[in-house]
Amino acid sequence: ENVSRVLYPDDSTEDGRELRLRQEYFFVSASLQDLLRRYFKTQPSVEQLADKIAIHLNDTHPAIAVPELMRLLVDVRHIPWTLAWRLCTKIFSYTNHTLMPEAMETWPVSLLERVLPRHMKIIYDINELFLDQVRGAQGDANNNGELLRRVSLIDEGAERRVRMANLSVLASHKVNGVSKLHTQLLRETIFSDFDRLFPGRFVNRTNGITPRRWLALANPDLSRLIDRHVGRGWRTKLSQLERLAPLAENKEFIAAFRAAKSANKRRLADHVARLTGTAISPDSLYDVQIKRIHEYKRQLLNVLQVVTRYNRIVADPNADWVPRTVLFAGKAASAYFMAKLIINLINDVAAVINADARVDGHLKVVFIPNYGVSMATMIIPAADLSQQISTAGTEASGTGNMKLALNGALTLGTEDGANIEIRDAVGAENMFVFGLDAAGVRRVREAGHDPRAIYDSNPELKNTLDQIGSGYFSPDDCSRYQPLVQALLDHGDHYLLLADYAEYMQAHDRVDALYRDPQRWSAMAIRNVAAMGPFSSDRAISEYADGIWRAQPISL
Repeated sequence: ENVSRVLYPDDSTEDGRELRLRQEYFFVSASLQDLLRRYFKTQPSVEQLADKIAIHLNDTHPAIAVPELMRLLVDVRHIPWTLAWRLCTKIFSYTNHTLMPEAMETWPVSLLERVLPRHMKIIYDINELFLDQVRGAQGDANNNGELLRRVSLIDEGAERRVRMANLSVLASHKVNGVSKLHTQLLRETIFSDFDRLFPGRFVNRTNGITPRRWLALANPDLSRLIDRHVGRGWRTKLSQLERLAPLAENKEFIAAFRAAKSANKRRLADHVARLTGTAISPDSLYDVQIKRIHEYKRQLLNVLQVVTRYNRIVADPNADWVPRTVLFAGKAASAYFMAKLIINLINDVAAVINADARVDGHLKVVFIPNYGVSMATMIIPAADLSQQISTAGTEASGTGNMKLALNGALTLGTEDGANIEIRDAVGAENMFVFGLDAAGVRRVREAGHDPRAIYDSNPELKNTLDQIGSGYFSPDDCSRYQPLVQALLDHGDHYLLLADYAEYMQAHDRVDALYRDPQRWSAMAIRNVAAMGPFSSDRAISEYADGIWRAQPISL
């Protein structure tokens, strides 16, 4: 009961890390033992195991399955090591979900030796055989020390650790990223050595979303409108939405489309009022950023934009401002201090802005608590603007970008993850693209990013950061947000918020300009919905089944 009570327990303490390892092993071992039990009920030998079984590692959390399957085959079923390993490498496949080395799961060797000593021994044996193969294939061992260090399953640093991502790659016959850019960067950066050692192992499988939940269930008003014009088949063949494209110029359809969006916004406004006590206007632009709270996803950049907008309105409250409601939602990892500080900042900024009569009717900010699937099905159909603003080269794919576009929100985003494929599908003219691309990020970092020079040269940005750092939004604790400001100005601005700030503000100006033309805005939104066919999970699962799992569809 204690092992399984909390999924992904806090691993900031020694006890938490051990609990997490025990939990991962518990679920993996239970699954594998049941899988083998069912296989051997009908099969007398191990010969067809790889033809009957496919095991997919969804990131590295279940990677302990590799030595566990070897243990079950070698120790329990008494299968020779060489055959058992050959079966493993035909059975396992692995999806990577992150490019950031610090997010790659590793385990202290000392912890594994204490909790799972047999598995540690199996990992050592796998590693020894693998490194011998690399030495043999590469020739002169004197020139291969650095390569062996990089690909080894053991990081021989100050604290020896097992690299679960390397183990997953080595054991899998296919490794995939979840967007074209992500897969390209996997091959060029963190797994470049493995890509050279195992040509053809790395493939792309762009993520997808189910239209049954994220349109049919979440947005019944829009679904009924689509049904009347293209039929009901889009639920299983999402490409049929392309028939909506000509209707982007149809005034009657636009009016019905806008009515569905308006109804969704009223529904969300009622819910937000009940949940938070904050009244938001359905007549305002609903600007939405809903996702896990993380520095690379740059909710903080959005906050900088909100504060800058607030300052502009205060300076000229009688100008023709587009009314905007900025909605945040998401959860932070339990031990992630900076992410939790960003959540605090959003709420403090919201408290100041929402109480300021000078911006009333022009700007509201809400952090919607306890974000989950049910809440998402209410927020997404109501969204006008979808913020997908991660630093280019950091977001593997994203699926919120797909869900929001499918429901008629226009994307404001960087060229990152699946944003690129959405741009290719809907056309750059039907979204708001800004900022550095992945190559630009590399150039800026190599040239030496100077965030303080940007701060000194941009009065609006300087004022915004000074307000946050000096306690304008936290008068009860004026130093509360200094760690965030210091991370930007004194510690390198790792995710390049300040490098993209000016273009980001210009993109929001373009958003305002377009929103003043309801017909054009709605036409672009309809084109987004019409172009979402490639982003169905039906397509994604079919590609996994055909090209990775070798699973045939069942005839009913």
